[in-house]
Amino acid sequence: MRENSKNGVFEVVQKREGRFCPRTDLACERELPPVEQEEVRVPICGEDVCISRQRERDGGRYVTVACGRITARDEAAIEPLANLLAKEMSSMAKSMMGKDVSMDTRVFVVGLGNADMTPDAIGPGTVRRMTVTRHLREYDEALFASLGCCELSALAPGVMGQTGLESGELCRAVATLLHPDLVVAVDALAARSCERLASTVQLSDRGIAPGSGIGNHRMALDEESMGCPVMGVGVPTVVDSATVVLDALARAGMDVEALSGDLLAVLESGRTFIVSPRDSDRMVNLTCRLLARALDMAFGVGNIF
Repeated sequence: MRENSKNGVFEVVQKREGRFCPRTDLACERELPPVEQEEVRVPICGEDVCISRQRERDGGRYVTVACGRITARDEAAIEPLANLLAKEMSSMAKSMMGKDVSMDTRVFVVGLGNADMTPDAIGPGTVRRMTVTRHLREYDEALFASLGCCELSALAPGVMGQTGLESGELCRAVATLLHPDLVVAVDALAARSCERLASTVQLSDRGIAPGSGIGNHRMALDEESMGCPVMGVGVPTVVDSATVVLDALARAGMDVEALSGDLLAVLESGRTFIVSPRDSDRMVNLTCRLLARALDMAFGVGNIF
């Protein structure tokens, strides 16, 4: 495994010491143990949610919220899950900015990904469901003051194939205009385990590198490129096809750590296929609703600060 210490996204090489390693964007699936880690469990609607807070060797801080498959959750769980995520977002934002979240805080949310491709639509779908407030300060100061929220703006920059521009370039240009205190980059992630799909939310203070989990490396959104702290928010929606095979072999009782020879070659050839669950539409819709509500509660209308 190679670690990109600049943006906190981990690139997993195909082989390590003669064995196959699927790609992942999740810190909790790394092979190297974190420097520090703590876990707490919070009951929500009859099921425990595990919150893992860890600091990596590159100094990055990550919060992993394992909330169970969202498509299996009752609708009533969305609000309490959003409230829990909002608290974690607010806490990380305060640590990153070095000050409390308040009405004077300017937050710029970036929804990364392709809105026309369902598994990649987490970012745009979240932005579409948020309640932005920046314009209210200019056009109705009294209304803005009555809301008691941050100055919240959002953008879904699309992908290079649609605009001819790097998402990071567009976001940097807008950030130069807005001068935000914090950028929140929302994106779909790749996981190493099928069990993580739509069941884990990761927060990171190291920003995000679009497409890195599937080997499509684009300009990173981090403090260096944006000129302010960047919080990465992601949910895994895809795995490579080799991961599906590995999961099946493990359930059949095979020692996947000992795979070699022709089977390894087959797995490596399968890395070009990225797969998502058959209920992707519902999975992405519920995930976007959850993240949008959490961001509103953390920074916008209905905030908890």
